[in-house]
Amino acid sequence: MKRPDTQSVILVGVGGQGTILASKVLTTGLIDAGYDVKMSEVHGMSQRGGSVTTQVRYGQKVWSPLIGQGEADVLVSFETMEAMRCLPFLKPGGKVIVNTYRMPPLPVLSGECEYPDGIVDELKKRADTLAIDAVKIASDLGMPRGMNVVLLGALISAIGVDGADWTQALRGCVKPKFFEDNLRCLEAGLNLAAAKA
Repeated sequence: MKRPDTQSVILVGVGGQGTILASKVLTTGLIDAGYDVKMSEVHGMSQRGGSVTTQVRYGQKVWSPLIGQGEADVLVSFETMEAMRCLPFLKPGGKVIVNTYRMPPLPVLSGECEYPDGIVDELKKRADTLAIDAVKIASDLGMPRGMNVVLLGALISAIGVDGADWTQALRGCVKPKFFEDNLRCLEAGLNLAAAKA
């Protein structure tokens, strides 16, 4: 099977949203499918609600884990404003998958400034954007914390990787007692993105 040229994915969220777990499942599935994969993480006070960004690059041969501005094929954001913050990394023609969930940062909580309105509309003007209320989807499945896996499912559907066993990748990255709940979230994300494609 011919592997695609190097693809670049950025996942961004806020501490505690499960950005790292989603990236590990993605990386595990890609490696098991035979891709060369590089992943890097950036934590900005993640334990206190700061940004968490991971960069995943995969393909026939990947020489660097880092994605520069204007180079990402897909940007997945677990929080709405974080999508706008990382939008400069998306390349022309790239895709945004954004959770419509808002997690106000400290300056908003303290009343210093307001959370901006219209972010999803602005994203849609600038890029091919799939907006998902992943928290509601995961909550409806009885696992609100599974919104990261819903978004992962949407990402997997968008990148269309051949030969990966995502169920096994998920099983290898979550505790056994949470596996079935996470699997339902993954399937919901896969189905949602496929239906909107």
